[in-house]
Amino acid sequence: MKKLLVTLSILISPICLATYSWALPNCNKQENVWNNCYSVYTWKNGDYYEGDWKNNKMHGNGSFVVGNLGDQGTNAGDKFVGAFKNGKRNGFATYYHLGDNKFKGDIYKGNYKENKKNGYGTYYYLANNSSKGDIYKGQFKDNLSHGKGTYSWASGAKYIGEFKGDKRSGQGKYIFPNGKIKEGIWKDDKFLYSQKKSTPSSN
Repeated sequence: MKKLLVTLSILISPICLATYSWALPNCNKQENVWNNCYSVYTWKNGDYYEGDWKNNKMHGNGSFVVGNLGDQGTNAGDKFVGAFKNGKRNGFATYYHLGDNKFKGDIYKGNYKENKKNGYGTYYYLANNSSKGDIYKGQFKDNLSHGKGTYSWASGAKYIGEFKGDKRSGQGKYIFPNGKIKEGIWKDDKFLYSQKKSTPSSN
């Protein structure tokens, strides 16, 4: 029993130290520059940020909520929780669509670059519209599904293949709810012709 406790203490100690070392000190609000510190800030338009700062910019981990003043429109209330770099969304994060618009309820979990969805991510369609219950997992480029991915409909249908500009384009396989498969070349969400994906031949 004593050996178990000692082993656990050895395992837990580095974790506690690592967690503590990542925690930044509170920013000094009397200083003109917030650098390598943690604080909360609210802009005049209502935007709210709580997290890490570097050279007066959001940098590190933080939570950003879109304000309800100025030109924020129906995105007011949307929440971004994740990584920032030099004042922009960069890295892995979760975006909650909470504003009063057609996306309300949707959730995105994935990578960002320069404030836009770029790289691999998962988009959950949870808003009360015709896409409710659908899920897209795959590559994004400038906020649009672009590259290889899988789109699953709430009906049970599924498309596995290539996307371009938020549409099925390129080689892809559509699987109907009953298991029937339509495989081939797509463009702008339309099926053009049958063509099975080629596989490398073995020598």
